[in-house]
Amino acid sequence: MKRLLLFLTLALLPVPAQSTRELAEQSRKHAPTDDSVASKLIHAALDRTHQVVRYDPAYVRLDYPGGDVPADTGVCTDEVIRSYRKLGFDLQKLVHEDMKRHFSVYPRHWGLAAPDKNIDHRRVPNLQVFLKRQGASLPVTQNGSDYLPGDLITCTVAGKLPHIALVVPAPDGGTTPWIVHNIGQGPQCENRLFEFPLTGHYRWHPGR
Repeated sequence: MKRLLLFLTLALLPVPAQSTRELAEQSRKHAPTDDSVASKLIHAALDRTHQVVRYDPAYVRLDYPGGDVPADTGVCTDEVIRSYRKLGFDLQKLVHEDMKRHFSVYPRHWGLAAPDKNIDHRRVPNLQVFLKRQGASLPVTQNGSDYLPGDLITCTVAGKLPHIALVVPAPDGGTTPWIVHNIGQGPQCENRLFEFPLTGHYRWHPGR
């Protein structure tokens, strides 16, 4: 009887969810393997789910160009920065150079009088302006098929916090893609494309 009760108890326990790494590898099966920037970006984003990263928004003085916070720390923007950097595109340098030339068009939320190469590229509103200036902005819709793997989305979390994520294929091959992002638990592959109010949709594939 005790064994039966134990069996029934165990049977009723929730089944452990698949790990984000397993989901990412299932997503990878639906990703193209050609030489396009979009394909390389998808795989770079999925690779990020194999990294252990503690969410840490602290200001850090960085090398320039090619500077990065410690590999085991970061925020949502760092997943984007690191994914593009794997393809040879240094957002730290690109954003800093554009802000030096056109500082007035960038947000002034932080009270800066000049660009700061240590932090500017790590702020979602700055990336939004940069991407729009690159001609990468696309309409924001609620139609999953409008978002292609290799795209970027921005959204607002908890009503005020800007967030950014990379779009990847759904692990089950569904029509609504998933995202890779760091929202506090490190790089995750999750079905959260439409969970938060979208504020931007971008397709930036330089050099294609």
